Amino acid sequence: MLAWLDGQLLESPEQPAIGVLDHGIIVGDGVFETIKIEDGSPFALTRHLDRMVRSAEGLGIGKPDVSAIREGVAATMEGQELPFGRIRVTVTSGPGPLGSPRGDHGLTSVVITEPCERPPSVSSIVTVPWPRNDRGALSGLKTTSYAENAKMVEVAMAKGASEAVMPNTAGLLCEGTGSNIMYVVGDQLITPTLDSGCLAGVTRALVLEWCASELDVVEKDAPIEVLRGADEVILVGTTRDVQGIEKVDDREVAAPGPVTQRAQEIWVRESAKNVDP
Repeated sequence: MLAWLDGQLLESPEQPAIGVLDHGIIVGDGVFETIKIEDGSPFALTRHLDRMVRSAEGLGIGKPDVSAIREGVAATMEGQELPFGRIRVTVTSGPGPLGSPRGDHGLTSVVITEPCERPPSVSSIVTVPWPRNDRGALSGLKTTSYAENAKMVEVAMAKGASEAVMPNTAGLLCEGTGSNIMYVVGDQLITPTLDSGCLAGVTRALVLEWCASELDVVEKDAPIEVLRGADEVILVGTTRDVQGIEKVDDREVAAPGPVTQRAQEIWVRESAKNVDP
């Protein structure tokens, strides 16, 4: 694992580097992206950094220095054997006072790169009762305010699942803590609209683009209970890619089903064509 902070490669990820008054620590005031490493290259880096800029500007902390962050990505990857891994880019509003008001010292930017295990092609999920606030100030932004997600995924893992899926405030299916949700009814592949409050996932967008000409793909909202009768259920995300779901709560689901398999095949084929689609 290698880490970079504001232009400097750290000797160790464990060394003290960020001040205790950084607002990323004080109030979780920042944004982040996780980028997959595939065969030694970051996948869809431009899309991830573009979304990070949108999140930062939406949060009101200003525009991150994307050129510097790209240098940080390159610096943390150099010399490493990374057949599969992940890059975590975090940008906070920087040092500030104790309390919610921000300081004026400029942004803090961090890049961490590490090898990791490839997730399995099939997993399980649980649904949780706590809603994503689709009308909140952070709706649609990928921020570091992730404590509620941490609680949800811990509940899921305690039940033997790898992800928790939540509704929005209207009870409509929304998203996972770190993934987008799709499901199949008949031959139709369905995913919630962005109006549901779910994050505009990079993998979600690519699946929609790449599968549109070969599968019946639609974006529409439905109550979270739709998962109880879905023929197939899928999670999509940065390291999961297109992952079949074999169990939703206590209900077993055929996985990977035929539509899931086709989506997985399309993903493998298309993602191999361009590392930065």
